[in-house]
Amino acid sequence: MSYLSTQAELAEPDRLPLAGLLALAMTGFICIVTETMPAGLLPHISEGLGISQALAGQMVTAYALGSLLAAIPLTIATRGWRRRNVLLITIIGFLIFNSATALSSNIWLTLGARFFAGVAAGLAWSLLAGYARRMVSPHQQGRAMAVAMVGTPIALSLGVPIGTFMGSVIGWRVAFWIMSALALILIAWVLAKVPDYPGQTTNERMPLLKIFTTPGIRPVLAVVISWMLAHNILYTYIAPFVAPAGLTDRIDLVLLAFGAAALIGIWITAKLVDRFLRATVLASLAAFAATAFMFGLVTVTPLVVYIGVAVWGFTFGGAATLLQTALADTAGSSGSDVALSMNVVAWNSAIASGGLLGGLLLNTWGVGSFPIVLTLLLLVSLAMAWSAKTHGFRPGHRTADSPAIGH
Repeated sequence: MSYLSTQAELAEPDRLPLAGLLALAMTGFICIVTETMPAGLLPHISEGLGISQALAGQMVTAYALGSLLAAIPLTIATRGWRRRNVLLITIIGFLIFNSATALSSNIWLTLGARFFAGVAAGLAWSLLAGYARRMVSPHQQGRAMAVAMVGTPIALSLGVPIGTFMGSVIGWRVAFWIMSALALILIAWVLAKVPDYPGQTTNERMPLLKIFTTPGIRPVLAVVISWMLAHNILYTYIAPFVAPAGLTDRIDLVLLAFGAAALIGIWITAKLVDRFLRATVLASLAAFAATAFMFGLVTVTPLVVYIGVAVWGFTFGGAATLLQTALADTAGSSGSDVALSMNVVAWNSAIASGGLLGGLLLNTWGVGSFPIVLTLLLLVSLAMAWSAKTHGFRPGHRTADSPAIGH
């Protein structure tokens, strides 16, 4: 039975399988919180392991490196496997390696556990969007992906605050044990509510180079990199950016405003993605660019920060859904998982580059340079999305596959 016929048989035509999709959302939530939580725990980890905070901070680097290196090769290697088995392997990976992090008293063992947790995340991210699409009929795929991605903005707004709170109240090791417990619960949830699907047959698998050179793939990946680079410069250095407005001690509220707006954004995106994907991408980029430009023109006050962060969060909320939908549509069913693994690499590269470029800007020209650089990056992203009208970000109602796939 082929990939497409299995999808057509098993997908519910009129009702979203919310329990299964929310299990995928919880997987994404665990991915993000596991990645970002150490940032709020650095003083506690540093003290507990007897190391510097700078070395403790490499826990985030090791995780990102694991995702970057593993996403594409592991996705290719597991294309023929049963899909639920692959999903369960990623979740078991979080269970094992978060537990190892909680038990470790050696920084090198800790970094190794973090690296392999990142490996699990890289495989998970390449799987989630395609899995959500397979659980529904083609005209509901955008909405299904929006539900499956809802864990991302929640985790981004709460991951560091949760880590900081748990580290101060119950200790950093217990925080990682809690993540292991969530993974254990999720395993049972997936077994109960997430349907299984066969992997791709040998004839259905497209070579990596053919997927990468499919018309539209590279423009979408370029938009991913430029958009997420702008986002991560601001997100990584949000504390120094809002400091001139006197909000150094209100980072939690700033992130909460970002997260709340992002949730609204992903809800709106779910309504629009299947009919107006191109328009929504262009509007999101234009609104973020206008916000960045406003930050450069207007004196940064608490009101300006909260309004700007809310608009930024609103435009970011649906970004993962929009970009992964465009990428999966362009790659088609035979190439979507591998294309989405490329998205993992692009996304994590933007995270790492955002930290490096943002740090360079901060140390050289200060936070006043951020609005200029963000605006330029977003205008480049907007131009690339605008030009990808034929392939990548097509107007009108989206379909399950691009006509260009396989040709």
